[in-house]
Amino acid sequence: MRILLVGEYSRLHNTLKEALIALGHEVVLLGSGDGFKNYPVDYSIEAKWCQGKLLNIPRQLIFRVFKLDVAKIEIAIRFYLHSSKLKGFDVVQLINESPIQTFKAIELSFLKKLVKNNRKLFVLSTGVDYWNVKFWFENRHERSILQPYFANPALAKAYRYILEYRSAQHQKIHDYIYENCTGVIATDVDYQIPLQHHPKFLGLIPNPVNPSKLVYKESVIDTKIVIFLGINQWSYHQKGIVYFEKALAVIKEQFGDSVEIITTQNIPYQEYINLYNQSHILLDQMHGHDQGYNALEAMAKGKVVFTNASTAFEKQYNLTERVAVHALPDVAFLVKELSYLIENPSEIKAIGKRARAFVEREHEYLEIAKRYLSVWGITS
Repeated sequence: MRILLVGEYSRLHNTLKEALIALGHEVVLLGSGDGFKNYPVDYSIEAKWCQGKLLNIPRQLIFRVFKLDVAKIEIAIRFYLHSSKLKGFDVVQLINESPIQTFKAIELSFLKKLVKNNRKLFVLSTGVDYWNVKFWFENRHERSILQPYFANPALAKAYRYILEYRSAQHQKIHDYIYENCTGVIATDVDYQIPLQHHPKFLGLIPNPVNPSKLVYKESVIDTKIVIFLGINQWSYHQKGIVYFEKALAVIKEQFGDSVEIITTQNIPYQEYINLYNQSHILLDQMHGHDQGYNALEAMAKGKVVFTNASTAFEKQYNLTERVAVHALPDVAFLVKELSYLIENPSEIKAIGKRARAFVEREHEYLEIAKRYLSVWGITS
């Protein structure tokens, strides 16, 4: 079968592609590479010209004056140039309902062509979209990345990208996709909760992870506990980074040279991986129920990850022991949990071992790909 995967923001579609090819299918991945993360794609729509030294400064000036990002024009041009190759696929799957990230009207026209020129369209809920943002606004008590904004509306600028999903222009895209897709798939508990009663919801399929590419190493702790915090400035508030930073300042003062803290910001994916490989503990995110792709890869390597791992997540996977630390927006709590691990390194090894086993059991990429094929209605 011929399968087109549109968009990539983690490594979900890349790993799914690897599994589908291993199972004998033809797969093409189109996307931008997601900026500095630089994920591999087959057909690139990255705005390379506008990000280059020559055009980036004019781009910034135009945005400041007119609030117009000319990079979206380049993305549209690049997508159009690939459009003749985006036909005749048995399945098209979108990483979310707005995967091209150009101007809304142009995006909608491109999505209509994908629907017209291919057999089936599926869409993932694996990040922000119209439906989950609507749900979180209507259920403000629910754990979500919007909680910092609800507590402090002055963060509106930092949440501009997310709030755009509430616009009338975006709702047109949402309505069209939901009317014309075969169904919607959630990739973790955070996206399952808003969709659970929606007629188009096809269920939760966990993120695919290839364990063979993620070498598990039991933590060896000689003198220092190494803690890693990788910061993406675009999701600083959504992930609760400020709480991690404050907790690390306390830990550094309390434990001194017995801990090593590595902090990075906006670095390419491979450089990021090389640095976090040195760590025993990885600080990922909070304000949710379930892990994202970054946390899962670290868990597969035997790291102790501070991330979303709520009781709803534990119930979903019938867990009775911790496979990650459920991070809360509470500095004292984070300091307590970090201190316990630093003082009890055997627990780092135990959680890391359980984390690896969990990823192998629930996220193994070939088994996940088979679940996708079943939901897509592909039997061979």
